[in-house]
Amino acid sequence: MAWQQEIYSYVGQPVGISLVNGQGVSGVLCQIGNGRLYVLEYLYQSQFATKQYMFGQVQNVTVFPGCGPSQSGLLY
Repeated sequence: MAWQQEIYSYVGQPVGISLVNGQGVSGVLCQIGNGRLYVLEYLYQSQFATKQYMFGQVQNVTVFPGCGPSQSGLLY
């Protein structure tokens, strides 16, 4: 689990999380503790929820890239 070595630098940033069951989630990584990731996720309109994922549920964590053509290679 190489992602475990990098995630502490991701706290407070938007991340994408790949789960071992094949699903993916995204949100702001708020906290790491007790073998869990705490992620603030958008639900609907102005509703947000902090959800927790145990390390064993997580396959990978990736910080969001910056915006703009120079960073993503996409043209707008």
